[in-house]
Amino acid sequence: MSEEPRRVDPIARLIQAFGRLPGVGEKSATRLAFFVLRQGSAFAEDLSQALLDATQRIGLCERCMNLTDQPQCSICLDARRDGTVLCVVETVQDLRAIERSREFQGRYHVLHGALAPLEGVGPEDLKIKELLARLQGIDAGVEELIIATNPSVEGEATALYLQRLIAGAGLKVSRIASGLPIGGDFEYADPATISQALSGRRQMNS
Repeated sequence: MSEEPRRVDPIARLIQAFGRLPGVGEKSATRLAFFVLRQGSAFAEDLSQALLDATQRIGLCERCMNLTDQPQCSICLDARRDGTVLCVVETVQDLRAIERSREFQGRYHVLHGALAPLEGVGPEDLKIKELLARLQGIDAGVEELIIATNPSVEGEATALYLQRLIAGAGLKVSRIASGLPIGGDFEYADPATISQALSGRRQMNS
């Protein structure tokens, strides 16, 4: 006699789904699940469609590796941006944080991470090859490269690696100033702090 398939409690499944989100514990997941249930099916359908659209339509900008639903993102397509200055960041969240400061008017390159040998993250796991291709191709007119990786051990290691890699290319390479505390993240910094970090950047090469 075959066993009947085990019935899955839809509420428990919903709580488990929310629990997979970063920073969401069991209590928060439970709150989110019951919030969605209280909103009704229309809200759930809209939320699920938004999630599907985001995961199915959004990819990487072919130029700067930002997230976009077009071949190139709106920043890369904006002719008003200063094409001589390129700001290298770890994540898209960092890019968006800098944009909120309204201090920077150049273009970006997103590495999608930082060097972390102990975790198995090497140069080949980051968008460094794409950065070099840009500097030799579509963005050959770049004069200054601002390395705005986070002031963490991994971020500093990444900054030094990029500096050595680009040395001799004729570019001014600068590092963000100490407006951000050691161990801090762009994502959680206020616009004034980010503005100070950018305006007080220091040159890395002579």
